[in-house]
Amino acid sequence: MAALPQTVSETAALLAAGGYIADRELATTVHLSLAMRRPLFLEGEPGTGKTEIAKVLASGLGRRLVRLQCYDGMDLSAAAYEWDHARQLMAIRLAEAAGVSDRGQLSSDIYTREFLQARPLLSAIDPDLPPAVLLIDELDRADEPFEAFLLELLADFQITVPEFGTVRAAVPPVVVLTSNRTREVHDAIRRRCLYHWVDYPDAARERQILAAKAPDVAEKLSAQVVAFVQGLRGADLFKLPGVAETIDWANALKYLDSTELAPGAVDDTLGVLLKYQDDIAKVRGAEAARLIGEASSAA
Repeated sequence: MAALPQTVSETAALLAAGGYIADRELATTVHLSLAMRRPLFLEGEPGTGKTEIAKVLASGLGRRLVRLQCYDGMDLSAAAYEWDHARQLMAIRLAEAAGVSDRGQLSSDIYTREFLQARPLLSAIDPDLPPAVLLIDELDRADEPFEAFLLELLADFQITVPEFGTVRAAVPPVVVLTSNRTREVHDAIRRRCLYHWVDYPDAARERQILAAKAPDVAEKLSAQVVAFVQGLRGADLFKLPGVAETIDWANALKYLDSTELAPGAVDDTLGVLLKYQDDIAKVRGAEAARLIGEASSAA
């Protein structure tokens, strides 16, 4: 396990070493989260690189990545812990066969760590496991009542299991929560975290990102791709392309042996960049040609 970075510059360098190009404000928030041992709450549009921050931190700090992908209807048995009822029942039957009839003794024997199955949240703070980076991804997809359970974990890095007791982290995990803001996350969660809105990068930073993530793409094509996408984000679309789509599109054009943007190649590959047919139909043709012209001039 690597030591935590001591300065904002070291934090930015750690992120950059993992291929994540952060601006000064984001690097500062990440650094403070690590230094103050506070959860980091990242909010923003899909595809802006929120999840990637947790992955890069896990790799750069030499910690295991524990990911909880949130979804509608998620409960504690999927997120935190679950008792292994089949093994508990087997243990009871074996004890009874051995002549143990004291119900209190049976109860204390089956509610032990041996029968407690750790899900992501409990695994991240298990004192018997190496330190972790805990990613609670797309919290806005989970039901609001689930957020109440997180409060103890975010405040004290511990989980109380009623039948067993409190499990507390020996080394507090680095906690990153993300939200695409499909609904508002409760203030109680926000107060326990340091907050940062992850926006789409400007052209200069997106070119740096593309150079790091798609180094084989020709410089001229890379510059035109970024200029095209930057222009596209000003359009009235149902879903704007994120950084991940920019990288995928640049690689797709490279695989087609494109050295610069051309109307035919752009129209043929819009499905890599845009994910809704209405958006593709709106951009294909004249609008794409206009954006290509602007991108060629800008690059």
